[in-house]
Amino acid sequence: MNQESTGASSTRRVPAGGPATTHSQFRLLGKRRFLPFFCTQLLGAFNDNVFKQALILAILFKIGTGADKSLLINLCALLFILPFFLFSALGGQFGERFEKAWLIRRIKFAEILIMLAGALGMLLGNLPVLLAVLFCMGTQSALFGPVKYSILPQQLAEDELVGGNALVEMGTFLAILGGTIGAGVLMASEGYAELVAISVVLIALVGYLTSLAIPAGTAALPTLHMDWRVLRQSWRILRLGLGQQRAVSRAMLGNSWFWFLGATYLTQIPAFAKDYLGGDESVVTLILTLFSVGIALGSLLCERLSRHHVEIGLVPFGAIGLSLCGVLLWWHASGHGEPVGTVDWLALLGEPSAWWVLMDILGLGIFGGLYIVPLYALIQSRSVVHERSRVVAANNILNALFMVASAIIAIVLLVLLKLSIPQLFLTVSLLSVLVCGALFVDAPEFIERFLIWSLGERLGGALALQLKVR
Repeated sequence: MNQESTGASSTRRVPAGGPATTHSQFRLLGKRRFLPFFCTQLLGAFNDNVFKQALILAILFKIGTGADKSLLINLCALLFILPFFLFSALGGQFGERFEKAWLIRRIKFAEILIMLAGALGMLLGNLPVLLAVLFCMGTQSALFGPVKYSILPQQLAEDELVGGNALVEMGTFLAILGGTIGAGVLMASEGYAELVAISVVLIALVGYLTSLAIPAGTAALPTLHMDWRVLRQSWRILRLGLGQQRAVSRAMLGNSWFWFLGATYLTQIPAFAKDYLGGDESVVTLILTLFSVGIALGSLLCERLSRHHVEIGLVPFGAIGLSLCGVLLWWHASGHGEPVGTVDWLALLGEPSAWWVLMDILGLGIFGGLYIVPLYALIQSRSVVHERSRVVAANNILNALFMVASAIIAIVLLVLLKLSIPQLFLTVSLLSVLVCGALFVDAPEFIERFLIWSLGERLGGALALQLKVR
């Protein structure tokens, strides 16, 4: 068995399209083996968030219903995340059995049909139809996730993998931000229902057209027997993912911890902006923008800091920064003072103490990007080739579990223990030190590579060797 089939290879063949390059990752945007896929996944994330945010705003302001609006909004979150528990395993099996470009096109065509139903629901103002469409969107995303990340090692060389992942993460978070803001603009317009309906269908159609240009490859395991019992298969795929080599399985746990932190911060941002900064909706948008731009900047920095290869030494660096910025956010938010009245984003920028809070949020995004991109690249590069899609599916299931856990812990800390939101941020930041510390102790390669990366190859390698001997 060759090295690549065991997932242990440190080098990869250069795919069709030319030799590997050490230039900027933005050169990948000029390559047919990357650009169509990048546009396809970006448009998918953008469309998901346009529809989801439009539905939330419709429930709050447009659709008359006797049900509790808070309950309906939480139901929306549940309906979108539930398919990741139910269907990620199925998506992982599809990603192994079928050629990935062919599979992406089928999933994107399904998005057109789903959005046609969503457009009808929006035009009719029919909440049950809209909720059903939201569940179908979550299902489509759950099926797309495993192939989205497992296709990158097939199309990119080893020294392009970090740059490719950086661009994907940058595009994803900017698409989430753009979709959220775009939905707000559409819903504030006259004839909002028609505008949303036309937009989501057109975006889905353009996404399908871009998917037609993704180069075809080969199926990883065309003989795979499909198991349609989703719960049993989800458990088996979780065991498969966590049974990979230690660095990969711990990278999956570290990846899911990022989504735990991200869900905690993003869920609390609206209330934090209102209650602790005295901000209106524009302040919420400003904070979301800073966080998303931070993720994009941190992701793009990864390729330069990692010297164009998968450098997991960046993961402890990102983890340290995430914890530090979380503690500083608690400190600066607590010292901001009681808000007097409501301010918009321009007025907030006139308050010197608010700048520290905003810089902390930007820092969370930057260090989050430095933390998450090498983890994705590690999972892709070291998982067994014919198991890669299922490993990504296992990672997605873990992500969903950790995001649900974040909601439960936030309820316990905020409602039962009566902590403030800044105190919640402090708690999860200190908890992050424990969680990441335990993962790095269990997989010492992360610390070894961090020492080598931060101190230089010769000095860091010698220090890591001494620590290993001791």
